[in-house]
Amino acid sequence: MEEKFIAAWMANREKAARMGVRFRPMDAADAMKTAHRSLSGHRESDGFGILADKGYLELSLEALAIDKRFTGLFSDEEANNALTRLLSNGYRF
Repeated sequence: MEEKFIAAWMANREKAARMGVRFRPMDAADAMKTAHRSLSGHRESDGFGILADKGYLELSLEALAIDKRFTGLFSDEEANNALTRLLSNGYRF
């Protein structure tokens, strides 16, 4: 499941990059560590604010973290943080 999540996240990052969203470089080997760190902290994930401004939050780490395909990879706290961030920025399901 981790491999599918990482592939989906990398694909979303590539789509967002084509729309002009800039991300810090990330190695696929560190993706899960990065995701857990981002979702357990108080800061939004890399590019989240720009994705929100452009109306593409579905490409964010937070959206993937609450995707039913990947919820087993994250703690309740991480998923709740992701959901709170999304809802606070007008995400529509």
